[in-house]
Amino acid sequence: MTHTVAVTFNVRPPERAALTDAIGSAAGLVYLTDLDDAGRIGALRDATAILARDTGKDLRPNELANIHSARLIQFMTAGIDFVRLDALPATVPVASNGGAYAGPMAEHALAMTLAAAKRLMIEHAALARGEFNQFTRNRMLSGKVCGILGFGGIGVATARLMRAMGMRIHAINRGGRSDEPTDWIGTVADLDALLAASDVLIVSTPLTNATRDWIGARELGLMKPDAILVNLARGEVIQEAPLFAHLQAHPTFFACIDAWWVEPVRHGTFRVDHPFLSLPNVIGSPHNSASVPGMTEAALRRAMTNIRRVLAGEPAHYVLRAEERVNQTTL
Repeated sequence: MTHTVAVTFNVRPPERAALTDAIGSAAGLVYLTDLDDAGRIGALRDATAILARDTGKDLRPNELANIHSARLIQFMTAGIDFVRLDALPATVPVASNGGAYAGPMAEHALAMTLAAAKRLMIEHAALARGEFNQFTRNRMLSGKVCGILGFGGIGVATARLMRAMGMRIHAINRGGRSDEPTDWIGTVADLDALLAASDVLIVSTPLTNATRDWIGARELGLMKPDAILVNLARGEVIQEAPLFAHLQAHPTFFACIDAWWVEPVRHGTFRVDHPFLSLPNVIGSPHNSASVPGMTEAALRRAMTNIRRVLAGEPAHYVLRAEERVNQTTL
């Protein structure tokens, strides 16, 4: 039997080369963007696997019903909360590309954490005003607790860097266990304990019905008054208004925000309802933690590796559970 992988989105020549190399002789690649209407439908009907970016945009309304033989719909991104997952065929497994951008995102988390702990932006602004605050104390990370909310690929990669800084790792994941070394690990039921213990809290959990608005005023109130909160996940995991109020009330508490509530890729514009960037205890970046050279090719290779597992009769990684395949646009 000859396997085929239907790629639903436009892929540039260097990225096509990466996909061809990654799939090897395991399957042929068919690019929908190269085909006419009839060819697209035939490719979807015959495909053993689908590689997609955003099926709501990549595919036309009449095309989804033609996905009959696929063993897996594999997305190239780790976060797929913006995809209409409920529109996909219920009988076909769906997988995210979990951990695809873990390396650069972990470095970004460390950079933001160090900038907050060492008051780099605050003191840079002070120097620009002519103030030389040589004896204003900053903070050490060594010996402190790094809490990680969402201990998947990104969380694990971040933990390794934070451990190298001398931090102790506390983590939460769905099962409360991991092959990655930790000093403490729990389940979502242990969230309060994680919040109370963390000197630095890394948020790297997917956005789902369960995690939307997960961190609000009560949860922030459990954290140390000088904790550093780093959000690499989705803005919607943290309630915007309570976070702003907490930052105003606790000037030694830092928020490092890479993931915002309204962003151009998912919403068509950037908007905040509160002036976070006017606060000295906020460090912001434009959700660019994964934007480094070569990461698109690396993500495509990782996605194709997961597809190869399925073609070889092995279980795919990062397959969504039934309750996660809801209409993500209503989250």
